[in-house]
Amino acid sequence: MNSVFILWYVRNKDTDDEDPLLIGVYRTKDDANAAIDRLVTKPGFVDAPAGFEYHECEINKDDWTEGFILD
Repeated sequence: MNSVFILWYVRNKDTDDEDPLLIGVYRTKDDANAAIDRLVTKPGFVDAPAGFEYHECEINKDDWTEGFILD
């Protein structure tokens, strides 16, 4: 397998104060979903269960290649 699944939790998705929390890095999508199942009823997560999101990332590949434009 040449990719991993990075699991994040973002409580305030609709605000400028998202403050994402890195939960973990998992070998498969099923592993990431199992982590969500374990955490969704825990304090802090139970109040906003839709805050979990994961993204597949290819190993040894740059994901952000555009750079930053500062205002």
